Amino acid sequence: MNNPNMRPADMARIETPAQAEAFIAQQVEALRAQIGSGKVLLALSGGVDSSVVAALLIRAVGQQLTCIHVNHGLMRKGESEQVIEVFQRQLGANLIYIDATDRFLNKLAGVADPETKRKIIGAEFIRVFEEESAKLTGISFLAQGTIYPDILESDGIKAHHNVGGLPKDVHFELVEPVRLLFKDEVRVVGRALGLPEDMVNRQPFPGPGLGVRCVGAITRDRLAAVRESDAILREEFAKAGLSGKVWQYFTIVPDFKSTGIKDGKRSFEWPVVLRAVNTRDAMSATVEEVPWPVLLRITDRITHEVPGVNRVLYDLTPKPTGTIEWE
Repeated sequence: MNNPNMRPADMARIETPAQAEAFIAQQVEALRAQIGSGKVLLALSGGVDSSVVAALLIRAVGQQLTCIHVNHGLMRKGESEQVIEVFQRQLGANLIYIDATDRFLNKLAGVADPETKRKIIGAEFIRVFEEESAKLTGISFLAQGTIYPDILESDGIKAHHNVGGLPKDVHFELVEPVRLLFKDEVRVVGRALGLPEDMVNRQPFPGPGLGVRCVGAITRDRLAAVRESDAILREEFAKAGLSGKVWQYFTIVPDFKSTGIKDGKRSFEWPVVLRAVNTRDAMSATVEEVPWPVLLRITDRITHEVPGVNRVLYDLTPKPTGTIEWE
């Protein structure tokens, strides 16, 4: 008997638009057969996996799908806005947008321990999701962006936003249309579904979001520095042709300050740390050799455009001994 959690040995990789279209047609038929006239709920983070699942479900069952997007205040610059634009305005999805920024940041105030921060974010996300799903009626199915590496590395159920499990009091039949695909295959399918290239190519993003890149206790001003510096890094990498070459790149703002000089006066402000790594399986990683002129341009922009920052550093540590993220 075939194991539904195992990818068939003869399953061809999805690498071309034609293969993606064939997969989409197959999944649309399968989704309609599974869901029938039922209603589906999806936690739409805006990442690649949940976005492709949302687009597949919109094509298969349209208005029977309800998406919930929770903005926990730890998103990258422009991400929530893009989710609203693409799924609500362009694709006409039933999208419930929850701005829970204050709720999350108030819970996180003064919390410096990384694991405690993760637990707070995960628990609060599930509470918000449960509260919103409880307002809906007739939901029988829960869609998830589970992909094949999730099955290989865990119990086969993708954690909500990678920070918690399924809500304990929510009992739905799971819908997981990309569960046997690898990340690169999901991207090919996303392109075939017409999703924007910057959404399809979105980098892996931790469930706690920028919360693990605002090292230590999160403050709103330092979180803003992470968000703005990250946006500059992504913009300059795209201009330099590095966005498709480097597996993951981001900024970190640690909770300490150093002396600098701004406008001829002494300043005491944060450093921004740049991180850019390549990996095949995330078990080990090498550091990208970014051209010096690109690093100088990024440094100039961050130190002049991001309030509260007077220094830029480049993390040269591979994994091991370092990890990809700082927390």
